[in-house]
Amino acid sequence: MQSDAIRLDGKAAIVTGGAGGIGAATARLMTARGARVAVADIAFDAAQAVADSLPGAIAIQLDLESEASTQVMVAQAVERFGRLDILHNNAAFLGPDVAMRDGDVEAMPTGIWDRTYAINVRGTMVACRAALPHLRASGGTIVNTVSNLALQGHMIQAAYSSSKAAIIQMTRSIAASHGIHGVRCNAVAPGMTMTPALREAFPPRLRETVEAETLRDRLGEAEDIAEAVAFLASPAARNITGHVLVSDGGCSSHVPGIAGFRAFFGEQA
Repeated sequence: MQSDAIRLDGKAAIVTGGAGGIGAATARLMTARGARVAVADIAFDAAQAVADSLPGAIAIQLDLESEASTQVMVAQAVERFGRLDILHNNAAFLGPDVAMRDGDVEAMPTGIWDRTYAINVRGTMVACRAALPHLRASGGTIVNTVSNLALQGHMIQAAYSSSKAAIIQMTRSIAASHGIHGVRCNAVAPGMTMTPALREAFPPRLRETVEAETLRDRLGEAEDIAEAVAFLASPAARNITGHVLVSDGGCSSHVPGIAGFRAFFGEQA
């Protein structure tokens, strides 16, 4: 039986990057648990399609590079719902074309670095800043999507991973400065998540490398991350703030090279 503590009845939420992947899965789950959701995305038609499939949901055009667009998003959600209880900062500057150019620092195009930080870090800050007065009024919560790459060194995605590390520190800062006002702020750090876009774009050989380091029997799905987000947004997590919840199937929990150890001991069996 589902515990009432994870219900979101009467809550009003914004999910950025809500047109697909983790964002769409989170919007669906929050709606199923009783929330009214604003699905915000730069891809407005796709956001509208998600919103149309959810009772009580609305779609909002969002360009995180635009401070005005981000402020309007919060204003529209509050105008429609009369309140704001949950801000899920999920949108990020990431796609196959971007990932190919976001490598190590020596080869990093300055434009990729700057735009990654403008969207991921500044955009998240502006969204939090616009939402905080409403979240104080409701005793609400912020959940930021970061990445397990923000917690580990890697040879790729220097801009993306470091921007997500900055959001972790922002998460802790907001938790520290606004907890006394009743606002919680946490982050979810997914590992490789099998969204439709990733299935289409990520090289199978590299995916198999990550799968080999996963402690579960499969990679995570968008719905797995949505469960973590919805939990942190719910009253069940009322005593959790300033926390980074890693949801990566155990990839970041073990010694490096576990796949090699599995193969070695399998050979000895």
